[in-house]
Amino acid sequence: MSVSSATIGQAPSVDFDRLVFDDVSRYFGRRRALAHVSFESGAGEIVGLLGPNGAGKSTALALAATTLQASSGQVCYGSRSAAQLGSALRGRIGVLAHELQLYPELTARENLEFFGALYGLDRAAERSADALARAGLDARADDPVGGFSRGMRQRVALERALLHDPTLLLLDEPFTGLDEASAEALIERLRSLKAAGRIVLLTTHDFENAEAVVDRVVLLKAGRVAAMDSSTGSLRDRYRHAMRVEAVPGGTA
Repeated sequence: MSVSSATIGQAPSVDFDRLVFDDVSRYFGRRRALAHVSFESGAGEIVGLLGPNGAGKSTALALAATTLQASSGQVCYGSRSAAQLGSALRGRIGVLAHELQLYPELTARENLEFFGALYGLDRAAERSADALARAGLDARADDPVGGFSRGMRQRVALERALLHDPTLLLLDEPFTGLDEASAEALIERLRSLKAAGRIVLLTTHDFENAEAVVDRVVLLKAGRVAAMDSSTGSLRDRYRHAMRVEAVPGGTA
């Protein structure tokens, strides 16, 4: 998702403390991607969207990012919809896509400074330097990211998504391709964002790492929210059990 400098300039007027899906459905022609989905994620909470491929997880993220509109129902940011908040809303949202969207020929510093300028941020160079320090990459700041490992590029991309200090962070399969050390670093970064009161919504198939960081899960099955037992067993075991149970229209997990 691209964000114009005009959007970022208006961002301080937008304030919300929760993301709400209220009976949301989304169709692509005759194909149903989501049907009557309702759930909520609050400030300081990390919510994991689980489900098989094609369940509607990426569609839900795109709706939350405002790059798609619901066919019915609405996505609200606090008590207001995207239409009510206008273009300034995008300045309060950070997105880490599965494709990291970095320029491999640019250094880590140049990538962040470029996006900082795109966002219209003041002190873009200083913000970028601070972000690379938080990511533990200040020693590699002037190396092209094309030579980085997946985990290192993931850290740069995450800091890029956070450079404009968003309220809502959306992460699509953030643990994919990460080694153990990189996954642990990501978990710690997510915990710091939780402590800072960010709203975090992520999709993942990595049950072990998800269990270490998410506060709550929403299970999607064939575009609907399905019930998931939260009482006993590992997240993987509970997921497997839930996948054998019919989805509950409009329910929350």
